[in-house]
Amino acid sequence: MRRYERGRAVVRSGGRQIPVVVLAGFLGSGKTTLLNHLLHHSGGSRIGAVVNDFGAIEIDAMAVAGALGDSTVSLGNGCLCCAVDGSELDVYLERLARPEARIDVIVIEASGLAEPQELVRMVLASEHPGIVYGGLVEVVDAAEFDDTRARHPEIDRHLALADLVVVNKTDRAADAGRVVGLVRSLVDRAAVVPATHGRVDPEFLFDCRPREERVGQLSFDDLHHHDHDHDHEHTGHLHTAYDSLSFVSRHPLDPRRLIRFLDGRPEGLYRIKGYVDFGAYDTGNRYAVHAVGRFLRFYPESWTAGAERLTQLVLIGADIDAGSLREELEACVNDGAPHADEQGMWGVLRYVRGTAEEPAAQGAPA
Repeated sequence: MRRYERGRAVVRSGGRQIPVVVLAGFLGSGKTTLLNHLLHHSGGSRIGAVVNDFGAIEIDAMAVAGALGDSTVSLGNGCLCCAVDGSELDVYLERLARPEARIDVIVIEASGLAEPQELVRMVLASEHPGIVYGGLVEVVDAAEFDDTRARHPEIDRHLALADLVVVNKTDRAADAGRVVGLVRSLVDRAAVVPATHGRVDPEFLFDCRPREERVGQLSFDDLHHHDHDHDHEHTGHLHTAYDSLSFVSRHPLDPRRLIRFLDGRPEGLYRIKGYVDFGAYDTGNRYAVHAVGRFLRFYPESWTAGAERLTQLVLIGADIDAGSLREELEACVNDGAPHADEQGMWGVLRYVRGTAEEPAAQGAPA
């Protein structure tokens, strides 16, 4: 792929990368409900999942979300019924990321007693070139949050590691506003969104493929299209909305200024995606950028001959100040310096996979 398209995973030279989202939370918080919601409102995107303790499944177009509760689930021409551990995760990711599976996003639903930090470490440590870390989503039960903290004080540490926190079941909490505020005080720059029945807009987590792009088998959207009127009153107005900002510049960006912006991105800014033109700093390449929570990575891609050289970015978050973010991005535009010094790209190259400057696991929990 050589141009910026909605509904595609981040790509690097040699092929696209599939985001891997870790979905965590204590028992009863609503993780499976949220995953089922994503499956039914995927916009035609194909979701692969590693679920609970039951192994890896491919959510194909004719599956039903109820299959997630079965301990033996069909996957292509095989069957997986083994518990997931660290040694197996790469095997499952390899299988789900194979090109013929046509997966757009992989979701790892952790068991209620899993340690999300270790799952994140495993994803970040994977050397599979076809995947990229897609963030840690922590789900909490608003109605039971105080009791959960009393029983499991480690939840504070989990929240501090999260990239996105979904405060679920707000309809059942008498003081949902207080709980949301408390959760926000416990996170580290993560986006915090309230929800009921796990209804978070999928575009907040991954790029939904437009329905008209679907070719061949029916999608979940197609299967449930006839139930739209029945579901509308329950789902339409309850989706957690996200805020987004699109930024386009026909002038190159200064790499040092952009890195300062990215390193200091504000609370609630969950995802950044798109392409950056650094002008004279690298005339042969544009740079795909993928940021989720505190995780950041750049991917150099050769410019297509004759292509218009633009910077195109999309920023997605909760309660973000779009006007302020736009001003900060406009301040990153190169002021027309005729020459590029060789140190200017060092900050960017720290986040290019495979370079000597790259951190071992940028964004990994400490």
